[in-house]
Amino acid sequence: MSKLLASAAFGALILGAASASAADLAARPYTKAPPAAVATVFDWSGFYIGINGGWAQSHDRRVFDPTATLIGSYDANGGTIGGQVGYRWQSAGWVFGLEAQGNWADISGSRAALVLPPPGDTVRSKMDAFGLFTGQVGYAWNNVLLYVKGGAAITDRNYQFLTAGAVTSQTGYNTRLGGTVGAGLEFSFAQNWSLGVEYDHIFENRHSATFTTPGGVALAGFSTGGDTDMILGRLNYRFGGPVVARY
Repeated sequence: MSKLLASAAFGALILGAASASAADLAARPYTKAPPAAVATVFDWSGFYIGINGGWAQSHDRRVFDPTATLIGSYDANGGTIGGQVGYRWQSAGWVFGLEAQGNWADISGSRAALVLPPPGDTVRSKMDAFGLFTGQVGYAWNNVLLYVKGGAAITDRNYQFLTAGAVTSQTGYNTRLGGTVGAGLEFSFAQNWSLGVEYDHIFENRHSATFTTPGGVALAGFSTGGDTDMILGRLNYRFGGPVVARY
């Protein structure tokens, strides 16, 4: 009996010591889970307005059609500046848009005529304005957008013949409708601002032209004109909300 009591007392002593040791242990500290990573994704959706400027080259090929005589073929070069307004909407990485652009231009050139028929010995042309009305399809890598565009173009040009520097006959400024295609790369450097570079080609095939002398005499039978290529720098401001946060 005494041995049983001694064993029970020894067991109770061991359990008491273990409980005291457990009580002495510090409580496990609480640690907050780290926040989930947040990726900011730029959204190109919204209305935008901007300015552009650059360099353009326009071709002219002047022919007297009744005899198929080439009078002169040359490139007119110069600068252009203007503005654009448009709207884009984004679905996943794809970006779609519509844009209207209008530019003033000083794209001019001339060359000596290959033949010297009346009314002059120099051919010259000048484009003073153009407009582009296009749709866009692009793909965005966050704040970088690559796109192509296409639509309608309107140009305003004057074709002339000159003798000794004086205009002997001209078409006057006439407005023509054509097509355009282009491509661009745009980079958003702030929440609503973006910079870009764009190439555009305007299709303006040669067309029949009647030249009028200062005395009012009409000279028909000519064809003139050609396509235009340009490189433009662009700065846009987009009206829209902040970038989208994705977890």
